[in-house]
Amino acid sequence: MKLNPPSKAASALSLCMVFLLGTAIFAQQATVSDSASDSTTAKRVCAMVSRFHISGKPINDEISQKLMKRFIKQLDPQKLYFYKSDIEGFDKDKTQLDDKLAVGDVNFAYESFDLYLKRLEERMEYAQQLVDVDHDFNIDESIVVDAKEQDFAKDQSEMNERWRKRVKYDLLNLILEDTKLEEAREQLHKRYRNNLRTMAQTDKSEKLEMYLSSLTHCFDPHSSYMSPQTLEDFRISMELSLDGIGAALRSEDGFTVVAEIVPGGAADADGRLKPGDKIVAVAQEDGEFVDVVEMKLSKVVRYIRGKRGTIVQLRVKKEKNNAVETYELTRKKIELSTSEVKGKIIETGERLPGKTGRIGVISIPSFYRDFRGAQRGDENFKSTARDVRKVLNDFRDQGGVDGVVVDLRFNGGGALSEAIEVSGLFVDEGPVVQVKQMDGERKIHSDVEPGAVYTGPLVVVCNRLSASASEIFAGVIKDYKRGIIIGDTTTHGKGTVQNVMPVSNQMFSFLRGQDLGALKLTINQFYRVNGDSTQNRGVRSDIVLPSLIDNMDLGESFLDDAMEFDQTEVAQFAPVGLVSPQILDQLKQSSAKRIVADKEFKETQSEIDKYLEKKNQKTISLNETVRRKELSTDKDKEDKKKEEEEKAKKEAADKEIFKKDHYNDEILNITVDYMNVLKNMNTVQR
Repeated sequence: MKLNPPSKAASALSLCMVFLLGTAIFAQQATVSDSASDSTTAKRVCAMVSRFHISGKPINDEISQKLMKRFIKQLDPQKLYFYKSDIEGFDKDKTQLDDKLAVGDVNFAYESFDLYLKRLEERMEYAQQLVDVDHDFNIDESIVVDAKEQDFAKDQSEMNERWRKRVKYDLLNLILEDTKLEEAREQLHKRYRNNLRTMAQTDKSEKLEMYLSSLTHCFDPHSSYMSPQTLEDFRISMELSLDGIGAALRSEDGFTVVAEIVPGGAADADGRLKPGDKIVAVAQEDGEFVDVVEMKLSKVVRYIRGKRGTIVQLRVKKEKNNAVETYELTRKKIELSTSEVKGKIIETGERLPGKTGRIGVISIPSFYRDFRGAQRGDENFKSTARDVRKVLNDFRDQGGVDGVVVDLRFNGGGALSEAIEVSGLFVDEGPVVQVKQMDGERKIHSDVEPGAVYTGPLVVVCNRLSASASEIFAGVIKDYKRGIIIGDTTTHGKGTVQNVMPVSNQMFSFLRGQDLGALKLTINQFYRVNGDSTQNRGVRSDIVLPSLIDNMDLGESFLDDAMEFDQTEVAQFAPVGLVSPQILDQLKQSSAKRIVADKEFKETQSEIDKYLEKKNQKTISLNETVRRKELSTDKDKEDKKKEEEEKAKKEAADKEIFKKDHYNDEILNITVDYMNVLKNMNTVQR
C-alpha cells in the first residue's frame, strides 16, 4: 500500500489524511455498533468512492452484481455451505445493492452472514458426526478440489455427500502424516469446533468491514474499508510501535497462548509471563476479570492493548505446572524491532569457497514511517530511509563493504515518501517516480538530496510478493542502471497509490466518540522514470533464480478487477551506467552454470515440475493406496517441508538476516561476480 501527499484530485482530503495519521487513533475508542452509524458509514464510503477513486466509475447495477458475487465468495469460496436455493434467494437483490447502499441500507451484509452462520453450524454438526464414522479408504473415489468445477449444492443430500468426502479427505490427510486414527479424529473435532466458534464471534463492525471492502474491491483489489480496529492495526504496521505488554499471542484450541515475549516490553521487564503460558482472563486496572477462554484472538488482543502507563491484569495458566497465577503489568510503548530494517556484513570467503569480498546485506521488510511522530517533530521517529542510512553508515564504520545486497523479498510496500528517500540513498538527485492523478496530470517526485550515501556495486533481490513501494525502488535501480535485480521473473505488479482518509464529513467528528473507521482508496497510479507502469507487469529481474513461489498464481495480474498496464512520458534522468547487456550476459552465464551443477537447485526444479503437474488438478483421490503411492513418488514430506520453508522465508529473515542456503549463496556468488566485473572495467578504463 502507499501513503503519499494527496494528489490535486484529492486535495479536499489532504488535511483529513494528515490529521488521521498524525493525531490520535486511540486503543480504547468508541466503535461503530449501532445501525445509524452503520448507515452513515455506508453512505459516506459510497460518496467517497464515487468522488475520489481514480477510475471515476459510478456505483451502479454492474457494481451491485459484482458486489453480491464477491461477498458470497468471501463467505463461501469452496461452495461448502450455501445451497443453490440460498443463492437464488440472494439474486433478487443483485441489482439493488447499489441503491440500498446509497441510502445506507447494509442489511444484505448482516442477513447473508447470518444465513452463512446458520449453514456453517449445520455443516459443523454434521461433520462432527462424520468424523467418527468408519470410512473406507480402499474404494476408488475422488473429491473435487477446484470450486470452479462445481455449483452450489442443490439439496441436503448433495451437500451431505460433499461433506462426507470432505471429512474423509481431512482424515486421510492426517492418516497419511502417520497420525493414529483416534488422534486424527480428535484433531478434526477440535478443528471443526474452532471453525464454528471463531466465525460465531464475528462482530457487527467486522461484517460491515467485509461488506464495504467487497464493494471497494469491485473497483480495484487495493481499495478497502478499515474498521476502527483494523485502522489501529494499520497504524501499528506503519509506526512499528504499539502500547501494550509486549507479547505475541496465538490461538490454540480455544486458549490464548503466549507465542513470544517481545524484548524491551512490559512482560519482558516483569519476567513472569513465559511462552506457552495461557491467558484465561483479563482485567483493566482494578476492575473485574473478563473470561477470555474460547474468545476470538482479535478481541483478546483488544482487551490487553491499551494506553501506555495504564495497568492490565492477566490471569495466567502456567505451561510448566498448570497453576493459575495473576500478573499485574503496566502497559508501555513497544518497539516492533523484528519488522524494522536490519543489516549484516558477510565475509564471502566463509560461505563461498574461492571467493573473497565483504558484502553488506540490508533486509527491508516494509517501507514504514511514523507519520504522527514526524508531524510532532520527534527527533527519532521511525523511518525506513533513516534506518537504511544508519545501516549504510554502520557498514562504513566497520571498514566498508565491496558490495551491497538489498533484500526486498516479501516486502509488500508502505509509504511512497520512504521509497523515494531510500532510492535517494543510492542514486544522485533526480526523478524517482511519476504519479498520474485522476485528472490525468503527471507529477514527478524527485530525490532532492545531492549525492548518494553508497555508490558501489548494488544488487536488489525481489520476488512475486515484492510490491508497491518495493517496485518503485527496484524500478529506480533498474532504470538508472545503478545495480542489478535478482529473484523471481518479476515483482508483484502493484502500480497504484492509495490514500487513507477518515470516513467522516467533519474532520473532528470522531473526537466526539463517533469513529467510523477509514477508507483506503486508490487515487493515483505511479510510473517508473522510463515511463512504464509497474501495474500488472511489475519490475522484471535481470537474473532469474528458480523458486517455487515464482510459479504460483501470485501477483496483480491474477487479481480480479486489477487495473491495466499503461505508460506515460519518459522523465528526464541520467543513467549511472553500472549495468549493460554485456555485463548481464556474463553474469547470467556464470550463474546458469552454477545452478545446473547445484544439487539443491536441481531439487528445487524437481519440486517446481511436480507443482506444475498438480497445479491444474481438479480432483484428488480418496483411495489410501493411490494417495500413498502419489506421496511416495513425490516425496511429499520433503516437498511439504520445503514449501513450508518457502512460505516462512519472511519470518526466518526477521530472525536471521540472509540465512545460509543455496538460494542466498547464489545471490552472493552473483554479487561477487558483479563486483569483479565492475572492478575489471575500472582497471581497464584507467
